[in-house]
Amino acid sequence: MPAPAPTSATGPLTARGPARVVVLISGTGTLLQALLDAAADPGYGARVVAVGSDRPGVAGLDRADAAGVPTFVHPLGPGSDRAAWDAGLRDRVAVHRPDLVVSAGFMKLVGPAFLEAFGGRTINTHPALLPAFPGMHGPRDALAHGVKVAGATVFLVDAGVDTGVILDQAAVRVEDDDTVASLHERIKVAERDLLVTTTHRLATRSWQVVDRKVRWDP
Repeated sequence: MPAPAPTSATGPLTARGPARVVVLISGTGTLLQALLDAAADPGYGARVVAVGSDRPGVAGLDRADAAGVPTFVHPLGPGSDRAAWDAGLRDRVAVHRPDLVVSAGFMKLVGPAFLEAFGGRTINTHPALLPAFPGMHGPRDALAHGVKVAGATVFLVDAGVDTGVILDQAAVRVEDDDTVASLHERIKVAERDLLVTTTHRLATRSWQVVDRKVRWDP
């Protein structure tokens, strides 16, 4: 069970203009594209300043290139030193001076060095209503369990697996004829919308965490 989060509070991510966001990806970049599209609105409050991937040649990097956003690749090879990789990722991200780091389909866990630098301002999405069904197969596990409502979660990344403080959630009704694929597709739509909304709120509003509960100021 995750440890209680300490009471903390923060204002908007920056007072000097749009929040600087670094997005970490591993694949097609559909979550990234949702953020890029939202950030095209000058009133959104955030802009993507860099995109990093642990895998070369993925479609998400092409999306970033098409938007004129700098990219980098930081792979973790077989037998690589995980701590060194984590410190290297921290350094690659830090170059871009982010106010917020978004793990958007990034298939690697970050470690202590990264969290020391960016803890409390790194967020992730998950295709289930946490704390139910954490891990790699949220929609499959939800469907197998027979739930009537599934959904998506955006949370602050911590040292656990899908254990961080929940920022927001969106519910998706499970239909009687759903397959894992059909349910996951509807969850992905909700997940993209939720990420866009939550990033905007983090960039433009004050909020606080009290006993793992996030309270957004008006």
